[in-house]
Amino acid sequence: MTTLSPTKARSNFTTWLKKAASGEEIGIRYGGKVFVLHPIEEEDTSYAEKEYGVTKAELKRFVKRMNAKTKKDIKAGKFREYRGDIEAMLKD
Repeated sequence: MTTLSPTKARSNFTTWLKKAASGEEIGIRYGGKVFVLHPIEEEDTSYAEKEYGVTKAELKRFVKRMNAKTKKDIKAGKFREYRGDIEAMLKD
């Protein structure tokens, strides 16, 4: 496995994503842990129905409610823009 610091991973992130997509194990070491990049299959909304017994109508209402909450939280200043320094952002 190729293990990188967050700074090294950021400097050429697209390259590391391409390598992970092709099957190479890419890890990013942070805070004494290694976080691994790997592709996952995108799942359609039927996953919620299969896994949790949620109907499409229930999922649609949930998405609408979460989108409204997110907009409210953005207006309230609860979200911060990521500016490329994960260490500084996590310290706050």
